[in-house]
Order: sequence, then C-alpha cells, then structure tokens
Amino acid sequence: MYIVIFKASIKALDATYSDMAQKLRHKALSQFNCVRFEACSENGFEIALSYWHSLEDIQRWQQDAEHQLAQRLGKEHWYRNFSVEICQLERAYSSQHDM
Repeated sequence: MYIVIFKASIKALDATYSDMAQKLRHKALSQFNCVRFEACSENGFEIALSYWHSLEDIQRWQQDAEHQLAQRLGKEHWYRNFSVEICQLERAYSSQHDM
C-alpha cells in the first residue's frame, strides 16, 4: 500500500476549487483504484492523504488530463506552495474494533 501526502499553503479557495476537488476525489476513487482519500484544511494549510495499491495507479492518476488541469489551477490560483510525498505503508493499526 502507498500513501500520497499532499501538503499546501492556501492562497485562496473558491467555488471552482470545491467543485474540482469533489469531482477529482470521486474520479480517483472510482476510476484510478484509489483506496481511500482524506483531506482537511485549517489555518491556511491543507493536507490530503490518498491511499493506493500500486505506484502504477498513482502514476496513471498523475497523468490524468483533468488532474493535471487541477494541478495547474492550484499553482496559479489556490496555493502559495505545495509538496507531494509518496510513501510505502509498512504497517497500520487503529483503535477501532469490529463488533
């Protein structure tokens, strides 16, 4: 399992951003084998975590035309700066219990 960590300093998020983010999240999950997607923003900072089974799926997602448009808009309008990290998950556990 791989995790893509997106971190950004927010410049200005608008309605176009909200629509694009929702559409791309659905697209990643339904068409590009993204397993899970979580995001939050607070105090001018955004972080998004997406979980993937393979580097190939991540690469296909990265090359998607609509995703590339969102990246360009992010650089031009929505974010002051951003970073992306791709990590391999070695172990995971949680406090949730199945009943």
